[in-house]
Amino acid sequence: MNETLTSEELVAALTAIGHPLRLRIIAELAGGRVHVSELARRLGMSRPLLYMHLDRLEKADLVAGSLELSEDGKAMKYFELAPFELRVTADTVVRALAEDDKNFAEDKKNTEQALDAKESDR
Repeated sequence: MNETLTSEELVAALTAIGHPLRLRIIAELAGGRVHVSELARRLGMSRPLLYMHLDRLEKADLVAGSLELSEDGKAMKYFELAPFELRVTADTVVRALAEDDKNFAEDKKNTEQALDAKESDR
């Protein structure tokens, strides 16, 4: 996870950990990489429900999934924790909003340059 998050990334991370089942998934993965079927068994939940929660955690860069082929050629999906540390303070929020402003200014500049280039082509 990035040192400086945007507000969107911060909200995604907070939302991802803001559910009891996702906290249980993180705790289970703290012990190491686990095959999704085994993880579902350990947590006592269906694989579709587990995949829904893993998707949210993966989009927030808190877990990483990888497909591997077993010896018999079956696709096996494994998940592991991504290295992360999440500490939320007022400064974290201020820095996230400042990162948004910086990204917005860069996007605006790039858009203006693209429009200028398009105008000069005419």
